[in-house]
Amino acid sequence: MFDLHQPAEQAILVHITFPQEHAREDLDELRMLVSSAGVHAATVVTGPRQTIDARLFVGSGKAQEIAAAVQQYSADVIIFNHSLSPAQTRNLERLCQCKVIDRTTLILDIFAQRARSFEGKLQVELAQLKHLASRLIRGFDNERQKGGIGLRGPGETALETDRRLLRDRISALMQRLDKVSRQRETGRKARQRAEVPVVSLVGYTNAGKSTLFNKLTQADVYAADQLFATLDPTLRQVRFPDFGALIFADTVGFIRHLPHDLVAAFKSTLQETREADLQLHVIDVSDARLEDNIAQVQHVLHEIEADDLPQLRVYNKIDRAEQEPRIEFDEYGVPQAVYISAQNGVGLDLLSRAIVARLSDRYLTMQLRLPPDTLNWRAKLHEAGCVRQELFDEDGNCLLHIQLSLALWERLNKQSQALLQSCVLTT
Repeated sequence: MFDLHQPAEQAILVHITFPQEHAREDLDELRMLVSSAGVHAATVVTGPRQTIDARLFVGSGKAQEIAAAVQQYSADVIIFNHSLSPAQTRNLERLCQCKVIDRTTLILDIFAQRARSFEGKLQVELAQLKHLASRLIRGFDNERQKGGIGLRGPGETALETDRRLLRDRISALMQRLDKVSRQRETGRKARQRAEVPVVSLVGYTNAGKSTLFNKLTQADVYAADQLFATLDPTLRQVRFPDFGALIFADTVGFIRHLPHDLVAAFKSTLQETREADLQLHVIDVSDARLEDNIAQVQHVLHEIEADDLPQLRVYNKIDRAEQEPRIEFDEYGVPQAVYISAQNGVGLDLLSRAIVARLSDRYLTMQLRLPPDTLNWRAKLHEAGCVRQELFDEDGNCLLHIQLSLALWERLNKQSQALLQSCVLTT
């Protein structure tokens, strides 16, 4: 992998316009990616093209233009806003005498910079190695070498050795990630047993998820106006008035044409998104590519099998779009979208109401009276975190205002048929 961490590196950006929808990329997004990687864009080479050239990706004339730009600006790297084949990368490097990377490599490098947790670093390294393994090609230094002590078998080439070492490292990383995934699954099952609903924040990168997460949970997750400002997932438990405990999960932002290896590597992290009770799809309402961004997020959700979960759209940054905070309902009065400004805290009360409304159809709110001989159920209800208020009358009865999921209520009753008989439902 190329190291893009030096801020002094000068880059030549290459953006080619194709008529095919699947080959189109966004130039402004490339500039943001390059900025996030800490690289300075010296100039941008653009141009239209009907088809991809098998040898150089671009035509020979455009390749010469790129080579001239490298000389003019003393560039250190050429960054294509497209995916290149290993052969195309090698041919361009030979022609331009400069290292060449594509969009996928750039995104992987940014992820490598952003990863902070042990799991996040393992996931990024796994994605990088899988990407690198697919790009190993025979070069002039891959001649057959024999007798390599501890590394090469008889007749094994340097290329074969590299591939074997990569396979071994990938296998080791997958085993370590599997262990971390099992630990994460243990915590997830504990939350499911407690019936605490999980609300997962998803959305296009830089839509304001982490800012909203901080406002909702009073957390201090890093948030900045850049792509992939946060990478590692964060979970926080919050108590909502008139509802109870909720767990909010902040996840990595999505992007168009997100590298497949990266999606695969982060599947354990994105498990929180797949098993959430409600998704908050955070959308930058001021972005001109709003509809395209929504489609890209839905595509990634489909890839991780999370596109069939209940979803509430949160249109963020209304201050930039000069819109008013509001809730949009469907014909049945169910909230479908909320317009807010997470940065300014505008409309967060509406968002809280909408979240509670979307979750409440799966929850029961009741007033119970527990006789003195059934107070062991008071402890169980407190342990489940569903008691909102309690009082004792003069006869020693415990009056409880509770809110809990229908599934938990049914499970509690299965444990003892005496619960319903000894509890008086007052409302």
